[in-house]
This record gives sequence, structure tokens and C-alpha cells, in this order.
Amino acid sequence: MKKVAIVMGSDSDLPVVEKAFGVLDEFGIPYEVHVYSAHRTPVEARAFSTHAAQNGFGVIIAAAGMAAHLAGAIAANTVLPVIGIPVKSGGLGGMDALLSTVMMPPGIPVATVGIDGAKNAAYLAAQILAVEDPELTGKIMRARASAAAQVLDKDMTLVKKYNK
Repeated sequence: MKKVAIVMGSDSDLPVVEKAFGVLDEFGIPYEVHVYSAHRTPVEARAFSTHAAQNGFGVIIAAAGMAAHLAGAIAANTVLPVIGIPVKSGGLGGMDALLSTVMMPPGIPVATVGIDGAKNAAYLAAQILAVEDPELTGKIMRARASAAAQVLDKDMTLVKKYNK
């Protein structure tokens, strides 16, 4: 199975990014975590993204706040799918990061999840890898069925309690 790279612009993004680890662990997806900055370590960020495919990665998740250029900088240097996580920081509540991440020029797409949406980034990475992995597809389908059953159990509890 290919790995997922999780790159953050600063280690201050770790509390957000950590939420992706559990999802990837649940599905048995190997991952690596790195800190590279589009602005402070552009050479290293470029080298990482340029060699990501040959280093066994299938998807890159990039988290950054404020100007949030990391996902775009990585996407510019690889043809692997890149998923951007805009991180809430600064005075704009993450809207600056969201707009910086989602507004990419044609030809350099970045799939973007919601502000601080690390879990959804990991789920999307899993779905991308599942395109070529039937076992992973099955794991995702079972996880969805379990989530649906939990919602229906909660519904039944409320129906029994309140519907007379």
C-alpha cells in the first residue's frame, strides 16, 4: 500500500493534524509526518514533493494557516493528489487559510477540506488510495456502515424516549 505524507507548515499545526492519524491508523494506512514551510524552507518542501511518488507516497496532505501556501507549493511540484487543510490561526478564524488553499490556478488543483478538517483529509486520502486497493475499499465501506448503525441506534433511543 502506498503511504500518505502529512506535511504541516509549522509544528504549531500538530494539534489539528493529529486528528488525521487516528483515521489513517484505523484503516491501516502507513504515513509519515513532516514540517516544511512554503516560505521558510521552500527548497526542502520542493525536494520532498518532487520525490514523493518515487518515495512510495500516493497522497499528500498539507496543513497550513494564515497565507497557507504550503499545499499549493507542494501541488506545483508533484502530480500526486494533494489535500489541503486550512488551519485556523490569526485574526480571520481560518478564512484566510481556506481561501489561500482553495483558490488554486487551473492545472494545479488542491482538494481542500474545511478549516481544521484533518479527519476529512485523512478519509479523502483513504478513498483516493482505495481506488486501487479493494481491501481498503472494504474497510471504508465497513466503517461507513458502522457509522450509519450508530446514527440509527441514536435515533431509536430518541424515538423510544420522546415519541409517545
